[in-house]
Amino acid sequence: MPHKQTRKPSIPGSRGTRKKEEDSGTDVGEGADEWSQSKATVRPPDQLELTDAELKEEFTRILTANNPHAPQNIVRYSFKEGTYKLIGFVNQLAVHFSQVGNLIPKDSDEGRRQHYREELVAGSQESAKVVHSETEVPEEDEEPKEGDAEDMPAAEAADKVTEEEFMTPMQPKEQKLTNQFNFSERASQTFTNRLRDRECQMEPPPRTNFSATANQWEIYDAYIEELEKQEKTKEKEKTKTPVAKKMGKMTMGKLTSMESQSDDITKVSQAAKIVERMVNQNTYDDVAQDFKYYEDSADEYRDQEGTLLPLWKFQNDKAKRLAVTALCWNPKYSDLFAVGHGSYDFMKQSRGMLLVYSLKNPSFPEYIFSSESGIMCLDMHVDHPYLVVVGYYDGNVAIYNLKKPHSQPSFRSSSKSGKHTDPVWQVRWQKDDMDHNLNFFSVSSDGRIVSWTLVKSELVHTDVIKLKVEGSTTEGLEGFQLHTIGCGTAFDFHKEIDYLFLVGTEEGKIYKCSKSYSSQFLDTYDAHNMAVDTVSWNPYHSKVFMSCSSDWTVKIWDHTIKTPMFTYDLNSAVGDVAWAPYSSTVFAAVTTDGKAHVFDLVINKYEAICNQPVVAKKKNKITHVQFNPIYPIIIVGDDRGHITCLKLSPNLRKMPKEKKGQEVQKGPAVEIAKLDKLLNLVREVKTKT
Repeated sequence: MPHKQTRKPSIPGSRGTRKKEEDSGTDVGEGADEWSQSKATVRPPDQLELTDAELKEEFTRILTANNPHAPQNIVRYSFKEGTYKLIGFVNQLAVHFSQVGNLIPKDSDEGRRQHYREELVAGSQESAKVVHSETEVPEEDEEPKEGDAEDMPAAEAADKVTEEEFMTPMQPKEQKLTNQFNFSERASQTFTNRLRDRECQMEPPPRTNFSATANQWEIYDAYIEELEKQEKTKEKEKTKTPVAKKMGKMTMGKLTSMESQSDDITKVSQAAKIVERMVNQNTYDDVAQDFKYYEDSADEYRDQEGTLLPLWKFQNDKAKRLAVTALCWNPKYSDLFAVGHGSYDFMKQSRGMLLVYSLKNPSFPEYIFSSESGIMCLDMHVDHPYLVVVGYYDGNVAIYNLKKPHSQPSFRSSSKSGKHTDPVWQVRWQKDDMDHNLNFFSVSSDGRIVSWTLVKSELVHTDVIKLKVEGSTTEGLEGFQLHTIGCGTAFDFHKEIDYLFLVGTEEGKIYKCSKSYSSQFLDTYDAHNMAVDTVSWNPYHSKVFMSCSSDWTVKIWDHTIKTPMFTYDLNSAVGDVAWAPYSSTVFAAVTTDGKAHVFDLVINKYEAICNQPVVAKKKNKITHVQFNPIYPIIIVGDDRGHITCLKLSPNLRKMPKEKKGQEVQKGPAVEIAKLDKLLNLVREVKTKT
């Protein structure tokens, strides 16, 4: 048995304890003496000597979170404005350290499995340590004792039991963890579809081997053939007239350029067009969103006023100095409209252009046609929306086919076929004749209203009526009567009565005419003091029409009464007026001072509910306006060749309000009754006066 040593407890008051107390007492006394002594301050040799005032002075420093090394002049390209712009906001964040980690929630299945796996590893390590410590290796020199020999079977059995217990680790009872939010990861529930390779077998393209040897004779013959062709073309050019030479040069130049580029452009033209529209859709995305969804919420607080929201602006470099002389929406495609370019100035007559734009691509026109004379008017066919008829300043009329790519008109009048002698101010498609030939009318300052019919690829003209100023006949030599010709400037055909139409003149008069009578008028209205710019029938009411003039006025008429129902003075020359397609009482007018005026007779009979400048510069004069037949937008053109698209606010297109228990009545009958109600009030006042 090993010998155990025991310690005696120390008795208080013994020598050892006294000695310790003395030692400790001496230590405390020495430390107290050191702290009680005065300390001498040590100053560095370069320390400044400051006065009390200087010591009390405070220096404030402001710490900011700005990065001093961050650049302040970052410039990026703006695709919307087409220029480089300075970025105002610079990121001041400086990252000193970052580490990507992976956290697993304890309550998840993966966390439980990981925890269980760690417990198994820890349990196996502890069991291995315990087994290693309890197993003893006997030495070679030692001999087994008798008592040990007797107890061997029991010890071996005990060792086997302990080994089995430690080798099979204890499995902890898995606790069911409650999931408070019932969370399940969606990513683990989706199946990744296996990729499938798809192959197809095709025949190889046919190939032909070509080989030839070029010698001096063949090269010489090729040069001789080329020289002969050049001589023949020179002889043909000598026989041509100067006008034909110009036209030939233009066509030849275009053909050669098209031939050189045909291999590259024609194959990808459709794809390039789609890509261009996609790029424009991204560039003008904010404008497209406004066009589709924006409604001016401020209209709720305006009782009788509305606004126009500018959307797109259309312009082309080739038509930069040409005025917009005509606008017309396509009757089939509501996003497509045609623009005629020319000049109203007699001294500045040059070329003309016909451009067709789409709202899907504001940056470039879909079709471009150029002409030697200015285009003054145009119209698109209802049944054949690819046919566009135009009237020129030189008195000719022509028909363009949008399906044909060449820039020349498909059909054109000439001096032999009865062209006008003055500018053509308006053209309008009419119903086909009895033989199903295309038919349109034109009006000009020469006093003729002409019906044109397309017969066997030729334009055949028929004079419908010749305008004569009433009461202006004078007797000439030998008793001949001379009539003063009325200069027609605008006309419009009735929507229901085919033979009835109105003609406005430079003298300010409006004539009601019939296709059946070529010698006299049905009625005459002393409408304006200056030239009538536009005459337009109401799209709903069959008796009402509207006119505007350069004498600053817009007048609304009942064709059965010779005096106007409504007269509006807009303080500037009126370029154009147009009825809204969705209401019988809404119309728009544009003036030369750059303003657009929108009227709604139901809301306000006396003045416009919207007066808004719509051009960038005051010098720009607005020439034309047109309503879109489907969308609540209008387009206006000015004398600089720009076309602006504007969206009408909710107050400018008010529909009848819904009443409780009653259905809102809609349709042409409601619009006619609405306008009739206003006209009856005016008629009563006129009969009383």
